[in-house]
Amino acid sequence: MLDRRRFLTVLGTAGAVLAMGPALADAGLPKVVVSKDPSCGCCSGWVDHLKAAGFPVEVHETAEINRVKVRLDVPDDLASCHTAEVGGYVIEGHVPADAIKRLLIEKPQAKGLAVPGMPVGSPGMEVPGVENDTYEVVLFGPSGQKTFARYQGGRAV
Repeated sequence: MLDRRRFLTVLGTAGAVLAMGPALADAGLPKVVVSKDPSCGCCSGWVDHLKAAGFPVEVHETAEINRVKVRLDVPDDLASCHTAEVGGYVIEGHVPADAIKRLLIEKPQAKGLAVPGMPVGSPGMEVPGVENDTYEVVLFGPSGQKTFARYQGGRAV
């Protein structure tokens, strides 16, 4: 029989485990290697977004970011201000961390994900008092491009 003290102890332990669930789930995330221009501030905001989501991040600053894009076969129409590599995929631009996590779970046959341009409201591009853009995360690779996710106001729609 469970007495009051044991019940409260069990309840407290269960609560702590539930509260740590997301942290425990993110503990095994692979490192994201980001290449960015040294003068770009929004790229730093995106890196902070990834870190807050549990990704370990390594940043390489380079004035030759276009060479990185060419080496990784990022299509010109998907180019943005920074390029990253994670789990064998290329991540171009302000892709939300939850889309990257989904990519790593589903493992589609693709080169990677991109958010073309710099949409307002995407991670690292938040502007207080300005309406957020609706934007798409594009899955790209040898078989072409398709929408992987849509976002509005920082949330998938």
